[in-house]
Amino acid sequence: MKYIAGEDRFQIAFLPDCIDDYVSEDNPVRVIDAFVNQLDMDKLGFIRAIPNNTGRPSYDPRDLLKLYIYGYFNKVRSSRKLMKECARNLEVMFLLGKLTPDFRTIADFRKDNPKALKSVFKAFVKVCLKLNLYQRELFAIDGSKFRAQNSKSNCYNKIVLEKKLKNIENNISNYLNHLNKEDKNEIAEEVSPKKINEAIKNLKERKDKYIEYLNELEETGEKQILTTDPEARRMHSKDGFHCCYNVQTAIDKGSHLIADYMVTNRNNDIGLLNDVSQGVKKNLDIQTVEVVADKGYESKEDILNCVMNGVIPNVALKFDKKERLFSIEYEDADITEEIKASTKSEDIQKCIKAGILPNCYENSPIEIEIQNQSVLSCFILNEDGTVTCPIGHKLPRVKMRGKSTIYGSKEACRQCPNKCTGGKTHKTVSFGPDTKFVPVVFVN
Repeated sequence: MKYIAGEDRFQIAFLPDCIDDYVSEDNPVRVIDAFVNQLDMDKLGFIRAIPNNTGRPSYDPRDLLKLYIYGYFNKVRSSRKLMKECARNLEVMFLLGKLTPDFRTIADFRKDNPKALKSVFKAFVKVCLKLNLYQRELFAIDGSKFRAQNSKSNCYNKIVLEKKLKNIENNISNYLNHLNKEDKNEIAEEVSPKKINEAIKNLKERKDKYIEYLNELEETGEKQILTTDPEARRMHSKDGFHCCYNVQTAIDKGSHLIADYMVTNRNNDIGLLNDVSQGVKKNLDIQTVEVVADKGYESKEDILNCVMNGVIPNVALKFDKKERLFSIEYEDADITEEIKASTKSEDIQKCIKAGILPNCYENSPIEIEIQNQSVLSCFILNEDGTVTCPIGHKLPRVKMRGKSTIYGSKEACRQCPNKCTGGKTHKTVSFGPDTKFVPVVFVN
């Protein structure tokens, strides 16, 4: 029995192949093709969206965008690899109509259209909204470190630059001493004076460059300078320090679609929760949003900012906290049903400061409680050798100071809604040998 035989590669077909037959009807590349074809490239800001009347014809930005999106979905980032795919990949041939742009054209397209490519993401979100793909109930926010092209050797900070300048000074001094020794002894050395002078010249050029970097750091107030990727920073990641970008991403719980992203050069996620959440609200055209994030986003100021601007933050608690408490100055206001039902930031803040929970936060973890406290209260010494603070927490003995005993607890103060001290450290209270009560004035 014979094997299954293929077609003769030299056989001439009577009718040419149809490019549309290269891919099946349910192939995902047809979605890419349909999505890009309906975009207004000029409105999105793509270069050469309208062809010139004269000169050599350019590639349609739609074709290059299709190639870029296809590479993104198939984990092909290199411009040279995308160029190869144009000549051998049937799906790419279908998308581009057998066009074969070179790698420079592909790379320049990405380099020349960064803002337009971001606008494409927003346009894709709008399409998904029309198709009701987003559930818009809960969003998970997290940050990821993306490696930059910048090498570690081309990353400079003040300490590194000062060390390099010191080494250059030492090397220049050694070369000059070598020249003086040679002139004095008049002995021919293995290294000629010409080569030494060239080395000194190179060192001085590097010195001028490093001094320029130091001046730039002082003028801009930045901590680092990266020569290849100026916007990246050297960050700590799970496998050491690398030059990276911190990419914040918000994912819809139901559809697992990206609702918003933000590229930063912050080393950690602290203080970024509200910014990403506001981006989700804007992209999905919703008034309030509930988000969940890990304890890396723990920032009292940022979380309070979320609450004040229509975001329900579910951030993991650090240490042994059971709840997150905020002390807000009370402002008396006439809250109508209209204000209470509003989702505007100013109305939400007005309700919260008046001690009233807005309608948008009902059935959420956010609660408001108005506390009526006396101005004077006491720390009470117990029989078991501990002290009870005015809020009810137990404070153990910390140390002795002469005949007095000092009591305090970082854990108790960390989760306390009141402020017994104006300092940044936790409260400590001193009890003498005959002291049973210590009064305290609360600071709101």
